Amino acid sequence: MRRFLLLYATQRGQAKAIAEEISEKAVTYGFSADLHCISESDKYDLNTETAPLVMVVSTTGNGDPPDTARKFVKAIQDKTLPPDFLAHLRYGLLGLGDSEYTYFCNGGKVIDKRLQELGAQRFYDTGHADDCVGLELVVEPWINGLWAALEKHFLLNRGRGDVSETLTMASLASRRTDPMTPELLHVESQVGLLRLDDSGGKAAEVLEQNAVNSGQSSTLIADFEASLTRSVPPLSQASLNIPSLPPEYLEVHLEEALGQEESHASVSSADPVFHVPISKAVQLTANDAVKTTLLIELDISKTDFSYQPGDAFNVICPNSDAEVQFLLQRLQLADRREHRVAMTIKADTRKKGAALPQHVPERCSLQFLLTWCLEIRAVPKKAFLRALADHTGDSVERRRLQELCSRQGAADYSRFVRDASACLSDLLRAFPSCQPPLGLLLEHLPKLQPRLYSCASSSLFHPGKLHFIFNIVEFLSNTTEVVLRRGVCTGWLATLVESILQPYTCTNHADGKKALAPKIFISPRTTNSFHLPNGPSVPIIMVGPGAGVAPFIGFLQHREKLRERHAGGCFGATWLFFGCRHKERDYLFRDELRRFLKCGVLTHLEVSFSRDAAVGEEEGPARYVQDSLQRHSKQVVGVLLRESGYIYVCGDAKNMAKDVHDALVEIISRETGAEKLEAMKTLATLKEEKRYLQDIW
Repeated sequence: MRRFLLLYATQRGQAKAIAEEISEKAVTYGFSADLHCISESDKYDLNTETAPLVMVVSTTGNGDPPDTARKFVKAIQDKTLPPDFLAHLRYGLLGLGDSEYTYFCNGGKVIDKRLQELGAQRFYDTGHADDCVGLELVVEPWINGLWAALEKHFLLNRGRGDVSETLTMASLASRRTDPMTPELLHVESQVGLLRLDDSGGKAAEVLEQNAVNSGQSSTLIADFEASLTRSVPPLSQASLNIPSLPPEYLEVHLEEALGQEESHASVSSADPVFHVPISKAVQLTANDAVKTTLLIELDISKTDFSYQPGDAFNVICPNSDAEVQFLLQRLQLADRREHRVAMTIKADTRKKGAALPQHVPERCSLQFLLTWCLEIRAVPKKAFLRALADHTGDSVERRRLQELCSRQGAADYSRFVRDASACLSDLLRAFPSCQPPLGLLLEHLPKLQPRLYSCASSSLFHPGKLHFIFNIVEFLSNTTEVVLRRGVCTGWLATLVESILQPYTCTNHADGKKALAPKIFISPRTTNSFHLPNGPSVPIIMVGPGAGVAPFIGFLQHREKLRERHAGGCFGATWLFFGCRHKERDYLFRDELRRFLKCGVLTHLEVSFSRDAAVGEEEGPARYVQDSLQRHSKQVVGVLLRESGYIYVCGDAKNMAKDVHDALVEIISRETGAEKLEAMKTLATLKEEKRYLQDIW
């Protein structure tokens, strides 16, 4: 077997799952993947590595490499390393990201760029997969093309290989000397696949089935619209290429509890976890506002938790109790919810490097497992659908699941699963004969991730307290039936604080309801540069519509206390561009912001209302924050380019952050007379200097 080193850098498990898929397919093509997490530096050494390197790297935060890659990135960023340090290395890299964020695939790009700077060369072009449109659109052809690229690498660099088995692929590859693109290699690898011996494994099963039941004409089917549970021609009549069945690797047993106690502190986290009470909860929006925004105050006075304005932190949240109960009932395990989950690796598993999931505490209860450990709302990957199909009794339902995970059914998967945010519960409702074993859930459902929130206070202003705000996320799920769902964390928090919630008023919220303070688990998130400048004399521009204003409340509280402590000191101008829908319904922190303005902590407050009618303004009202920025373009350019100020943008990544970025490009171009490309370069420089900072989601 020809060996290659396969490293993954993952945050939520996607990069790991893709790397495992590569590892499993490698054997089919006569390769052996040496698979490791990038953090396991004791198991590989790039300094002496002679085999080709394949990397799958995700992106987290606002363009950061995953937490698992921090140590690796720090090591290769060492400025003392010579430019030929990795000249012996040949690699291929697949980056994962989301184009709704400014720094698309930046986790992979950072590593890719640095490997090049250290002399490493690509044997295969870098791929950038976009979760916004579906990772599989790039991931699948990239993996399919990888085999021919590896084939070529071994032929050119070793001059030998098992030519008899892969003659067609090798001859195609040997005609090229430049790195191959995934698009071409996809075709070449398929040609090579046709030459494989049938006795070996296959990259995909070819199913030739007829979707039309006896007595039912294709004309009748064509009259129906496609849905999660039903396809229409040509897909319903197509022969399918479906993924090979992922090897099962977990043996799961449920054992009676025998009276053991169970602590929520066993929820796994890489960072220290603090159990803190909620001391106050306030509704910041009117009852008729489009979105309901809550402020929560945590009492951290009896902990070592510390923060500064601009920091974010994790809230460790459980899954909805109702959704957990549905799964227990649907899996016919409701009467065993208190049983302990015992896991071992199957002795005969074909999965390479199979390991027990680290996010499941040893011998936790089934109820605890589904509540605190597994992301049951996760959109199922195609490999999961493939596995579920084999546990579906009804032939029509099984065929539909096979369609959804097939190459021919990619459009239906995107429409009815990924874009519809379908989850396991939706699939089990849609396909009643599907009865997966518990082990399958543990193999395919990712870790329940903590939810990240911005600190909305200053510890100087509120000693021993931590504030954060959030919109209660609500959305309709209509995969099989119309169901109103709340966000996993925001829905839980909203229910948790009902007994102490102070209703919306326009005055300060001094006294609240007296009730037993509920407690939640939190953990710090320290990798962040979204902080005030070191010198208070530096001017700042803050752009934060809606809940995006949260960190800026902390900024202003902090500045107020600094001004009190350093009376007569030099403090730079502070601009805040805030936006909401209606002045009387969702103008968050209106009284606080007016007070900051009155006492001079905030020097410029520009508020836009997107849904309110114009009130006698000559040029019409500024509807959005980007409109307000345009109106003050001279001052904005003055602060950023002449006074070396900072600009902070917080809030929605999908629309607002892009619109603000485009407005800034236009403003700089107009006010400086520069071409648009030069204006974009200017903004890029501000980002590099960490004077254009984003906290977006």
